[in-house]
Amino acid sequence: MYHTLEQEKIILSFNGVVTADFLTAVLDIVETKMNHLEEPPKTKKKVFNVLVECLQNLYHHIDEGKGERKEMRKYKSVLVMVIRDENNFFIQTGNYIDKTSVKNLEDRLKKINSLDKEHLREYYREVLGNGSISDKGTAGLGMIDIARKSGNKLEYEFLEIDKDFSFFSLNVKID
Repeated sequence: MYHTLEQEKIILSFNGVVTADFLTAVLDIVETKMNHLEEPPKTKKKVFNVLVECLQNLYHHIDEGKGERKEMRKYKSVLVMVIRDENNFFIQTGNYIDKTSVKNLEDRLKKINSLDKEHLREYYREVLGNGSISDKGTAGLGMIDIARKSGNKLEYEFLEIDKDFSFFSLNVKID
């Protein structure tokens, strides 16, 4: 397994429930690994900033499971991977979302991916100025910020799980 992780350049791989302590631990692990890789400060900052946004999105947007107690744990489970190839870093995340949220999230992601750097900045200011806070205490800036900080389009997919949930996967390239 160690050889596979080294060969695939996987810096971090996690599958489980997100807690505040988990967020701190992941950030510490990635920071230590990046220091070991002797990455330039600018690269470290970009990766760290994108990772923080991705983790905050996971933490704030874990949907409550419906049904039996065991199933509820399943729906709170997330996937986080940080990968380094020869030229880029990739942050991959995945989490369950209520099917009723898929259309809205996909529309927002399409809009974000349609904007260039300058228009992303304007859109960020527009959403920030809107001042509306969701019932989860967020302003909807996370994905915009991820796109801005990574400098790349967001790759994503929604996989249907059952009648209530889909699995949302996000792949962010940082070069």
